[in-house]
Amino acid sequence: MTKLDLLYIPDSALHEKAKEVSSVNDEIRDILDNMMDIMYEHNGIGLAGNQVGVLKRLVVIDCPIDEADEEEDAESLKYKMVNPKITWHSKEKTTRQEGCLSIPTGLADIERPTEISVEYLDEKGKKQTLKTGGLLSACIQHEIDHLNGILYTDYLSKLKRDMIYKKVKKYLKGQK
Repeated sequence: MTKLDLLYIPDSALHEKAKEVSSVNDEIRDILDNMMDIMYEHNGIGLAGNQVGVLKRLVVIDCPIDEADEEEDAESLKYKMVNPKITWHSKEKTTRQEGCLSIPTGLADIERPTEISVEYLDEKGKKQTLKTGGLLSACIQHEIDHLNGILYTDYLSKLKRDMIYKKVKKYLKGQK
C-alpha cells in the first residue's frame, strides 16, 4: 500500500462526507495501521480517514487518560474504529480547547456533549460499544465530525475562522 500523507486546510477532502466501510479486511487494517503511524508522526491523539485522503469512515485514537476516563490502569486509550456512530450524548456540555493535525497552529474553545456512547467495528470487524466522557469523548466527537466533512473551525465565527486559516497558511508556507 502507498504511504498516506496528512492533508491540510483548505484541501477539499476535509469537507467531504466519508462513506461506510462494507467489510473490515486486510486493506482496511493496513489503512488503520498507516493512519496510526501518521498520527504518531505528527504527535496527534486522533485521526480520521478524510485527513489522509481516504474517504472511508475510519478513525484512529490514542488519547491520554484524564479524570473522566475509567480505565485508570492504562497510560492512554487506543482505538481503531470502523464506521463509528454516536448513539447517545449527554445533555451536559463541556468546553475544551481543540486543535487539529490538518489545521496546525490553530486552537479554539469548542463546546461538545460531556459524555457519549459510540458504536463501531473494531479492526477484526467485531461490533463494539463504548460509553465515555472527558477528553476521549471530545476526541471521538471531533474525529466523527471529520467523517461528516465538519472541521472544528466550522463551529467558529467567520472572523475567528479566518484568523486561524490565515495563521495556518503562513505556517504552512514556512514549512515548504
